[in-house]
Amino acid sequence: MNVRLYLDNIKIEKNSMEITIPLTDIHSLVIDNQKVTMTVPLINKCAEYNINLVLCSIEHMPKSLIQPYSGNFQTPILLKRQLEWDENLKAKLHRKIIQNKINNQIDLLKYLNLNDEVIGKLIQFCLEVNDGDTLNREGLSAKMYFRLLFGKDFKRFEDDVLNIGLNYGYSILRSQISKTIIAKGLLPSIGIFHKGYNNPFNLADDIIEVYRPLIDCYVFNNLKDAIIFKRDHRLDLIKLSTTDVYIKGVKQTLLNSINIFIDAILSVFNEKNIEKFQEVRLIYGV
Repeated sequence: MNVRLYLDNIKIEKNSMEITIPLTDIHSLVIDNQKVTMTVPLINKCAEYNINLVLCSIEHMPKSLIQPYSGNFQTPILLKRQLEWDENLKAKLHRKIIQNKINNQIDLLKYLNLNDEVIGKLIQFCLEVNDGDTLNREGLSAKMYFRLLFGKDFKRFEDDVLNIGLNYGYSILRSQISKTIIAKGLLPSIGIFHKGYNNPFNLADDIIEVYRPLIDCYVFNNLKDAIIFKRDHRLDLIKLSTTDVYIKGVKQTLLNSINIFIDAILSVFNEKNIEKFQEVRLIYGV
C-alpha cells in the first residue's frame, strides 16, 4: 500500500484502488500496517496541518508519534510562561484534575450498575483529595476501581488482553492530546504533576486523566471475555475520539473538549485563578 501527497490531499493506493482525502478533513492518521510506504512530502504536510500521525509496531501498538517542531508562532513566549507556572497553582490543579477523574470513574461504575459500596468509597476519596494529592487518594481509588471493573486478580501493565486494550486506547488519546498541546505552543514534556525525566508527554499524561474512564468503559464492554485484541477493537478505540462529552455544561466532541480543557488550564495559570478550571464529564453508552 502506498500513501502519498496529492496536492493538499492524502492519496491511498492499493492494487488498482485509489482513495483521495483532503488533509483538512483529517485529525488523526494511524499507520497500522508494516507494508505501508509513506512519502516524506506527505509526512511534512501532515506536520504542517498539525495532523496527529501515529505509527504502530508489528504488534499493532502505537510506537511513534510524528509532531511538528512548533505549532504556534508564539511558542518561545508561551514556553517561558509554562516554565514559570506557579507551584501552588499546580498543586491546586492537581487536586481538581484528580477529583474530575474520580468523578468520571464514579459515573462509569454507576452506569454499569456495579458495587454501591465501592462507589461510596470513591465518593469519599474524591472529597478527601487535597492539593497535590499528598494523601494518594488517586492511587487508592484506582486500585478499588480497576478491581471492581476487571476482577480482584487484575493488575495494570500485565501482558493480557485487557491491558493491551487499555494501553492502546490510552496511547491514541495521549497522541491526540499532545497534538493539541503543541498547537497551543506548549511543550508536552513539562507537566503539572507528572514529572518523569524520561517522559516526553508529562503534560499530556496530566490531561488524559479525566478521559481515561472512556477507554475503561470500552474495554469493560468489549474485551472482558476476549481472547485476542482484534483489528475491530483497534478501530473502535480510534473512533472513540469522535464521541461527545460535557465541558462547561455543554456537549462537545471529545476533540473539541480537549481544546477547551487546555485553554481552561492556561487561564488558571495566566489569571492565577483556580476557578477557571473546567470539569469534563464523560458520556457513556452512546
